[in-house]
Amino acid sequence: MNQQYYDITLKILIIGNSNVGKTCMVMRYCENQFTNEFYATIGVDFKTKNLQIDDKIIKLQIWDTAGQDRFRTITNNYYRGANGILIVYDITDRDSFQNVKQWMYEIEKNAKENVQKILVGNKCDQNDQRQVDYEEGLHLSQQYNLTFFEASAKNSHNIELSFQTLVKNIVEKGGFPQKHQGLKIGRNYNQKQVEINRPQTQKNCCC
Repeated sequence: MNQQYYDITLKILIIGNSNVGKTCMVMRYCENQFTNEFYATIGVDFKTKNLQIDDKIIKLQIWDTAGQDRFRTITNNYYRGANGILIVYDITDRDSFQNVKQWMYEIEKNAKENVQKILVGNKCDQNDQRQVDYEEGLHLSQQYNLTFFEASAKNSHNIELSFQTLVKNIVEKGGFPQKHQGLKIGRNYNQKQVEINRPQTQKNCCC
């Protein structure tokens, strides 16, 4: 029987159009794995990862939501109680970028007011197929007062930094949730424990 202790649980959502690479980002962050094969998420998938900040063990519950419209009613329920949200678009798919405004509307309608958010333009390794300039993503993020990164699940560029920055924003701007000592007994859902250091300032796009 596996036992996993933690102090605090944070609920993280990753949202965006279908095929923008949300599942690949979660796999890269939680398991350091990547596949080129496309598997559409049905409804909602779930993984966890443990982080250490200062003397606290934080369990991240990362909810990978389906981007298809037919699952929108189901996935809307998962906004409630979310501490942080990554909004993802594909830099090679302009429609996914234009739909960020719709995803922001869904957040405003369904999530709590102080939820922390980050905008991520995924697949920056495919610069030769780019349809959305870095400056466009940056401008949109400034409109919504969001932290912005371009990232690549394929080569892991800015993936860990995106998640770590979101967690840091939750802790620094929203504070820790009510302190408690948790005990997870049972199946190990691909849990990993790492210690977060303050991320160094770096350019938020592929070289």
